[in-house]
Amino acid sequence: MKQGLQIAAIKKALRPTTLISNRASSKTAIFHAKHTFFSSFTAPSFVRRPTAVASKIIGISVFGIGAVCALLDFPPTVNAEAPSLPKEDPNTRRIRLNEVELHGRDAEAKWVTKGTRVYDITDWIPGHPGGEVILRAAGGAVDPFWNIFTIHKKQEVYDILESYYIGDIDPQDLVDGQLPAEQIDDPFKNDPERDKRLLAHSKRPCNAETPAEELGTFMTPNETFYVRNHMWVPEIDESRHKLVIELHNGEEKEYTLKDLKEKFEEVTITATLQCSGNRRKHMTKEARSTNGLQWNVGGISNAEWTGVRLRDVLTDAGFPTDDAPDEVQHAQFMGAEAYGASIPIDKAIDKRGDVLLAYEMNGKPLPADHGYPIRVLVPGTVAARSVKWVNKIILSGEESTSQWQRRDYKCFGPNVSSRDPDWDSAAAIQEMPVQSAITSFRDISIHSKKDRKLLQVNGLEEDSVLVEGYCYSGGGRRIVRVDVSADGGRTWQQAELLPDEAKGAKAWAWRRWRWVVPRQDTGNCFVVKAVDEAYNTQPNDYEPTYNFRGNLTSAWHRVGYKPDEGTSDDGK
Repeated sequence: MKQGLQIAAIKKALRPTTLISNRASSKTAIFHAKHTFFSSFTAPSFVRRPTAVASKIIGISVFGIGAVCALLDFPPTVNAEAPSLPKEDPNTRRIRLNEVELHGRDAEAKWVTKGTRVYDITDWIPGHPGGEVILRAAGGAVDPFWNIFTIHKKQEVYDILESYYIGDIDPQDLVDGQLPAEQIDDPFKNDPERDKRLLAHSKRPCNAETPAEELGTFMTPNETFYVRNHMWVPEIDESRHKLVIELHNGEEKEYTLKDLKEKFEEVTITATLQCSGNRRKHMTKEARSTNGLQWNVGGISNAEWTGVRLRDVLTDAGFPTDDAPDEVQHAQFMGAEAYGASIPIDKAIDKRGDVLLAYEMNGKPLPADHGYPIRVLVPGTVAARSVKWVNKIILSGEESTSQWQRRDYKCFGPNVSSRDPDWDSAAAIQEMPVQSAITSFRDISIHSKKDRKLLQVNGLEEDSVLVEGYCYSGGGRRIVRVDVSADGGRTWQQAELLPDEAKGAKAWAWRRWRWVVPRQDTGNCFVVKAVDEAYNTQPNDYEPTYNFRGNLTSAWHRVGYKPDEGTSDDGK
């Protein structure tokens, strides 16, 4: 009942309201919200700040750590063109930049600047929906963070910030009336360098897919494993990093990486991670426009992951994993950069679910882009739930209240547009549907010694075409068949499923497949579709599963073919 009232209050706060300042009530507690709608972090019990506009604070987050609405993968918001600021007071306090810098994350009082104005946000930090990520801006400018999280460019949010105003930057420290460029922090400045072979869809934050030539092996190298970041890569000191487990009764237990390695059995599994937007480009091209990064076939990769079972850690923390109480329905995960998501508790504690707190990838420490030093690994589930840089896990009766659980990574009917979705009516994506794609093909000749051996293995003595790709299904469902066509889907044959040495309780990893077809039997289009052990298969085209977000694109993959010209644009 209490949580329901909290969510209702949050929704109400998100509606347009008349904003009236009321500084006199500065010590009035506005309302209680343990988990905010737009954040993956836990907010403290009470949010203090003296204004009627403070009713907006809970849902929006002053410094943008909750909803990345625009940047990349979400419909844009309507932004205020410019803040409406009070007229300058001749008695305004003038503050030097070096004084602002003294009020950074380690100072007793935390200050930030916005434009040329200075704000003391100390009282707000305990109630900030993004948790301590707000401290990233302390002692400097908040502008770059607001440029990332455009949901903040609204008059009501500017009004909230104004309630913390304490003065202006001294004109002596300004250049042409503006803050010097070197004084504005770049939140992405310490991001790692990426392999140039990755196909970038955006650089800030980094979102890049595995190139087709790197999809040709069972294990994807760390360097070319696809990258899906919602924000910057947090800088984490392994020796100081702690994972907090919060139980349903409010008790907490902390673990360091060293604790995890020493106290629990080490487990290695092979698992594929796939972005919900993988192949979105195809839905856009073959059906209608979709919102989000236009991933081709490379928003998916496969690796060997090493860590400890989440189930074991929860048991050690005091949670009865063999008899979970009914009031606990979800395991919420929070990342150090403020991303958050959750999975059903049944998956989290399943003895055969293989959910890991992973610290190695392909036998090496996790790369920074992939969650160093610890990430959650939820095999068989959309990659959005495998939270990177995890620092807190909450066992709760409700899903994560983060933007990415409640207002993204969902699907709607083909008739629903981005203008009017009822987000609460759609289930959050968890397990993935059956998927397959063509990653390459090439002509092979009877006159080539190397090719001749491959032709003989397939019982052929004529020029042919080698077609290769991947197939995968969520929930650990094994792929049992891959159907391929060389004439656009009029006739079919079965591809060869290649052997592998995948590890895990279920089929968490993709399968590689190949097909050798005589060139004389080819038309102008190759097609592939896969079938899993539940006999789920892929739809013929994109319109039946169209959704404005372009999530879970899984229709037959078609690639045009012209002899001696290699793979068309659709296949790379």
